Amino acid sequence: MASNKKKTPEINGGSMADISFLMLIFFLMVTTMDHEKGIARRLPPMPNKDQKAEDMKVNRRNILEVKISSGDRIFAGGEYLSDASQLDEIVINFFTNPNNSDKLPSFKTKNIEGFGECRVSEGVISLQNDRATHYDIYLRVQNALVRAINTLRDNFAMQNWGKKYEDLDDAHQKIVRKAVPQSISESEPVNVGKK
Repeated sequence: MASNKKKTPEINGGSMADISFLMLIFFLMVTTMDHEKGIARRLPPMPNKDQKAEDMKVNRRNILEVKISSGDRIFAGGEYLSDASQLDEIVINFFTNPNNSDKLPSFKTKNIEGFGECRVSEGVISLQNDRATHYDIYLRVQNALVRAINTLRDNFAMQNWGKKYEDLDDAHQKIVRKAVPQSISESEPVNVGKK
């Protein structure tokens, strides 16, 4: 008597591999990746190899010290700020020196090509943070500093051409950048706990 066992049919694995591959391709194409936060900065050009380093002395009144402590506390000009948004007004007041105070930056007359003589602030923002500062607070401070400088640039552009900085052509934007430079000096982070 012959055995009547039925053979179970085999599943073709080739088409399963094709389907898996197509699904992998599909998910790679439609999935979005999180973008890392960062700070967009245009660095100055590299100095010439033959150029000698010069010690640049800056008058104390021309420096606005902005510090972020390990506890994410923000200090500007020795004052404690409860929020980074308070920096806008301090930075604008620092660079414009509306009352011609001898405690705020001095001005120099600069001849800007395509514009003529212009009064330019000699102010510099010195930013320093602690190694334990949270990145979110650091970004908020950076954004506040840049926002204040952009406000100053908008004001200059409106006074001279009746348009905001971003609405100007490249030549006029270059003039505004020379008249209102983004002078931010960033120090190496420190570790307050170590002596």
